[in-house]
Amino acid sequence: MNNNLTLKKLDLMMVFQTLLEAYGDQEWWPGETKFEVMIGAILTQNTAWSNVEKAIKNLKQAGIFSETALLVASHDEVAQLIRPSGYFNIKTHRLKQFCTALQQQGGEQALKKLETTELRKQLLNIKGIGPETADDILLYAFQRPVFVIDAYTRRIFSRLGKVAGDEPYEELRAGFELALEPNAELFNEYHALIVCHAKHFCKNKPTCIGCPLTSLCTIPE
Repeated sequence: MNNNLTLKKLDLMMVFQTLLEAYGDQEWWPGETKFEVMIGAILTQNTAWSNVEKAIKNLKQAGIFSETALLVASHDEVAQLIRPSGYFNIKTHRLKQFCTALQQQGGEQALKKLETTELRKQLLNIKGIGPETADDILLYAFQRPVFVIDAYTRRIFSRLGKVAGDEPYEELRAGFELALEPNAELFNEYHALIVCHAKHFCKNKPTCIGCPLTSLCTIPE
């Protein structure tokens, strides 16, 4: 893939260190098992994480929190349990499609043995799993060194003048990965800090007063 985006390691690490000093270690993704991380990655599409936590809690309390249990349960039952996450009918279909694919591919242990490129391909072949969700699963469930690109990343780094913000997903992902070099632990913490910063300061309408990245930002005061 051609990548015309050039990001500098020094610039990216300066942002990382500034955010780390401001917010501390995030210890993210919140999930007790690989399965929980994967389910959370699907449920968090187009909703806040607090809503996902409610949906996961409902599934656990109902005893429907395994690939087999999700497949056996009726569509309506699962949909009602995950209602807090929004788009619950669509997400029910996606959860069932994911669990079916997971079983067909031999479960988590079989996926774990795949090379990152092949595992990403397998995930993207599942209906409803796009690049961001696949990379969430790769990074947080399987500790693979892929950099997750989300709306927060685009917003923050376009305001910092490092990207335009409308680049194709794969171009941005490759740009960050090439600049930082493969490091799952770094990518994990960096993405978590990006999410944290976007929620505190770099919102759709930015809160610039007190923002730790003010000195690096291109937004006029």
